[in-house]
Amino acid sequence: MSKYIEVVAIVEGATEENFINKILAPYLGYRNIGLHATQVSKPGQKGGNVKFDRAKNDIRTHLKQRKDTIVTLFLDYYGIADWPGKETIHGNDSPEQIEKILRESTMEKVKEMLPDMYIDHRFIPFFVIHEFETLLFCKPEVLAEGLGIAPKMVEDTIKEFNGDLERINNSEATAPSKRLEKWMPSYKKTVNGIPIAEKIGIDQMRSSVPQFDKWLSALENATME
Repeated sequence: MSKYIEVVAIVEGATEENFINKILAPYLGYRNIGLHATQVSKPGQKGGNVKFDRAKNDIRTHLKQRKDTIVTLFLDYYGIADWPGKETIHGNDSPEQIEKILRESTMEKVKEMLPDMYIDHRFIPFFVIHEFETLLFCKPEVLAEGLGIAPKMVEDTIKEFNGDLERINNSEATAPSKRLEKWMPSYKKTVNGIPIAEKIGIDQMRSSVPQFDKWLSALENATME
C-alpha cells in the first residue's frame, strides 16, 4: 500500500486506547496508516458491557464525519452485550469462528444502517478473543518479568491451552486479566499492561495471535478506492 489512509479505532476503554495510540499507531505509521483511537465509553468510565446501540452511534458519527476516513473496531468479545451475531455463538466455537461471526454480523448491520457509506471499503470491525491481556502472553519471559513472577507460571498456562493464546479464557475467574491479577494483585491494565505490551512488540503479537494479525493485515491492505 502506497497511499496514506486515516483510521479511527473505536475501542472499549482507556487500556485499549493507550495501546493503540502509544504502541500500535507508531507501528502502522511507518506503513502510511494514520491510526488513532477513541473510546466508545466516556473517558474515565469502566469498560465492558458495550452495547451495539451505543457503539453504532459512534460508528455512524465517524463514518459520516469524513468521507475519506476508515473506521475500525477493537473490542473485547466478553466486553460486548446485545451485539449482532453474539446469540448465534456456541460454546464449542473456535476463536476464529467467534470473531468471524461477530465481524460479519456487524458488517451486515452497519451496511443496513449506512447503505451509502461504502462500508466494504471504510469499515473494518475486529473483536479481541478474548481480552487485551491475551496479547501479553505472547512472550512469557517478558510478561513474567513485568509481573515479578517465575516464567514457568506463564508457560504452564499456555501449555494448558496447547499454545493457543486465544483460548486462555474459560470463565470469568480465569480470563487473562484475572490470571494476571492473581499473580500480581496490584496489576493495573494501564500501569502494568501497556509497558509489558511495548516490550513484547507488535511483530511478536502478530506471529502469536492469528486474529490480531488478520486485523492488522486488513488495515494494511485497506484502500479508499
